[in-house]
Amino acid sequence: MTAPTAQFMLHHPAHFIALGFGAGLAPVAPGTFGTLVAIPIALVLHRYAGDAGFAAAIAVLFAIGVWASAVTGRALGVPDHGSIVVDEVVAFLLVLYFAGLTPLRIAFAFLLFRFFDIVKPPPIRQVDAAMKSGFGVMLDDIVAAGYSLLVFALAARAMQ
Repeated sequence: MTAPTAQFMLHHPAHFIALGFGAGLAPVAPGTFGTLVAIPIALVLHRYAGDAGFAAAIAVLFAIGVWASAVTGRALGVPDHGSIVVDEVVAFLLVLYFAGLTPLRIAFAFLLFRFFDIVKPPPIRQVDAAMKSGFGVMLDDIVAAGYSLLVFALAARAMQ
């Protein structure tokens, strides 16, 4: 199957989640659009759920993302189809949890995360290639989030 449609997305709840509530249907750069979906979610979680609720939501969304990615990948015939962007949503939520939610921090964190998600330095590329499952789809973006947070922390430290 090629690019999924809105009809496909609405066919099963897993597809709706895996496609980032529609962001994955973007004709160009669906991963970037998926990453952007995390920003309003993070702002709502920060405001209404507090730190513990925000962290719990990330863990729950990761687990749901594993399931949704697996179901949708099977339906599309490609385990990590480009339109599956729940991994970007969850991983960027993790980045924002630690990076903070000021506009400058969000922008810098966004650039870092997209860089590492696209370039996929080791071991991200290896995880992406080896693990063709819902867990693998989610895990490579969590590793990209880790790289992003490491560089974010180093930059913050250098600016002190």
